[in-house]
Amino acid sequence: MKKINHNKYGKVNDNRFPPLLFAVYLGTLLLMSGIHTGLLVFMNRVGWNAIIQSIIPIIYWSMIAVGLTLFTRREIRRTYEEPMHMLAEAAEKVADGDFSVYVPTIHTADKLDYLDIMIMDFNRMVEELGSIETLKTDFVSNVSHEMKTPIAIIKNYAEMLRMEHISEAQRKEYAKSIESAATRLSDLIGNILKLNKLENQRITPDVEVYDVCRQLCECILQFEEAWDEKEIELETEIEDAAMIKADASLMELVWNNLLSNAIKFTEPGGQVAVRQILDERHIRISVSDTGCGMSRECMERIFDKFYQGDTSHAKEGNGLGLALVQRVLELMDGDIQIVSEEGKGSTFTVVLPAADIDYNNGGGL
Repeated sequence: MKKINHNKYGKVNDNRFPPLLFAVYLGTLLLMSGIHTGLLVFMNRVGWNAIIQSIIPIIYWSMIAVGLTLFTRREIRRTYEEPMHMLAEAAEKVADGDFSVYVPTIHTADKLDYLDIMIMDFNRMVEELGSIETLKTDFVSNVSHEMKTPIAIIKNYAEMLRMEHISEAQRKEYAKSIESAATRLSDLIGNILKLNKLENQRITPDVEVYDVCRQLCECILQFEEAWDEKEIELETEIEDAAMIKADASLMELVWNNLLSNAIKFTEPGGQVAVRQILDERHIRISVSDTGCGMSRECMERIFDKFYQGDTSHAKEGNGLGLALVQRVLELMDGDIQIVSEEGKGSTFTVVLPAADIDYNNGGGL
């Protein structure tokens, strides 16, 4: 029989019927046997007739048998049936969609047994199911909201395009707005599909050793037009080369999301800094901005799917980028840290294990 993991739950009693209970049974039977012998001796001395001497032991042992049966039945009911009925009722409520169910343990924390552990695991399972149900509801609600906006834009501008008396300039402007909304919708669906594949491990990372510094520079150049448009001062401190062992295409998602957010939340004329250092066996890459920063509550939820610190949705985005970043870094055995202050900006630092390379001997493997 498999033992309960005592390291996880502390001291756990593996027996529902303690040895003391069997000692009580044994002591009771021995005592009753002694009384029976004494009763027989007494009846012989008194000289009761044979019929009475036969009937009295039968009545005596019948009473003992009934008493032990009732006591055993009570113990079985209290020890097994009542807790299992509670679990069965709770399981039925969970099956009907009620995730507020809680089953109390039978014993206190210092006297837990394996049935208590089963109840605790059941409660934990129900709590997790409730969280998943809440996430699913929020996910559907958020997807509906995020899709509704670009669809409404496309619909409205398409109706305006059908108007007869509009200028060519207006027609181009409406078409551009439709294209922008369609792109936003396409990005949303694409991010949902990517995140779903990552979370369900349907993407097998194509891990290779490559130069992350070169990749960073290429990603930064992709945003040249965006930072020029907002007149953002870009500062970079990147080494000539730093090798990591990761999936290059997935890591590109990470850098693009962090750079895009930094530029998006930095006001015109602000600063964005990208720094990379090799720290012992790890490579640290930080992306800093002088944007609006985040509150403590925002930092705690920033990696939640569809969460946006800007509740007005004035900034473009769908709240999936950082959820993607976190999941990719989990697959790459990496980590991400945040330092932020409202009104002063944010710094996202990605920590990745460096590839097993000897940099002092020409970078050979």
